[in-house]
Amino acid sequence: MSSDTAAGFGKIWAMKILIIGGTWFLGRAVVRGALDRGWAVTTFNRGRSGRDLPGVEAIHGDRTDPGDLARLASHGPWDAVIDTSAGEQPPRTVLAGAQTLEPVAERYAYISTASVYAGWPDHPLSVGDELLDGPPDADEDYGRNPPGWLGPNLHYGRQKAGAERAVLAAFGEHRSWIVRPGVILGPGEYVGRLPWWLNRAERGGRILAPGKPTKGIQPVDVRDVAEFALDLANRPGGGVHNATGPIGRDTMGQLLQTCLDVTASSGQLEWVGDEVLLDHGVEQWTELPLWRTHEGVWLIDSGSAYEAGLVCRPLAETVTDTWAWLQSGHLPVPHPRAAAHGIDPVKEAAILSAISPRP
Repeated sequence: MSSDTAAGFGKIWAMKILIIGGTWFLGRAVVRGALDRGWAVTTFNRGRSGRDLPGVEAIHGDRTDPGDLARLASHGPWDAVIDTSAGEQPPRTVLAGAQTLEPVAERYAYISTASVYAGWPDHPLSVGDELLDGPPDADEDYGRNPPGWLGPNLHYGRQKAGAERAVLAAFGEHRSWIVRPGVILGPGEYVGRLPWWLNRAERGGRILAPGKPTKGIQPVDVRDVAEFALDLANRPGGGVHNATGPIGRDTMGQLLQTCLDVTASSGQLEWVGDEVLLDHGVEQWTELPLWRTHEGVWLIDSGSAYEAGLVCRPLAETVTDTWAWLQSGHLPVPHPRAAAHGIDPVKEAAILSAISPRP
């Protein structure tokens, strides 16, 4: 099937697409974007994390169950699969699903992560840089750190690298699109990074701002990743792209000031240097979300994605729309990662008092 004119009939066929996931954050954004394009959308999920959008053919099942996968395949064929829900699945599960769907799908677009790179987050990264190890048939224990390990936790990256190889093993490099986002923000975010900063801004007072306001950051809006994935799914061929905001466009200072602006807060940002925060035991990436001292964390080259059509909306739009979503009464899908984000108010106040006491 194709969105092109059917030869000899003069008829426009709607793209027929399968979205694995589809009920929350990125998956939901992909579904909404596909429906807006007039595509015929099938979703496959367990039906536990949220409701499918109206207008889709919803198939409920578990991707770890061979019977459920076979039942799913019987609903094909599809022009493309977009896999948005493999983040916590081992490579062998992704491999089994891709192998089952290969006979009934033209292409497979897999949403991966920049964490697959061996150099992340310590070094600047480009497509083609070395990946972490991870075989396509690895189980969930592959790559776990041994007891007492003091080095970086590479388990997640190894698992995702193996999942990429699983997709390529099933569909081949000319029928596989791999998208490697960095940090994804926007309405529906479940990890809690931007929602935490917005809620913290609304509370006002002295706000512990990490590092320097001029520090560059590269978050990407969930809707922009979704549109890019849909564009690729509609395109014959295959390839690999990073998907981040442009290097040097946005800063931490702009992000936090926008949080103050959209929440109409009178809070005061008090910027505290990296070394001081480390001396006070502040956990990078979580206690003050998006703060990390590693050189390469915000130096991911997404040039090939821009050439392929990725368009990144202004960061202020992402912040504004996320606040509007939160104010509308929506809640993110509960996720254990959210509990790890945000510094305790007592600890924040103690650090601010130690560095700059107020009368």
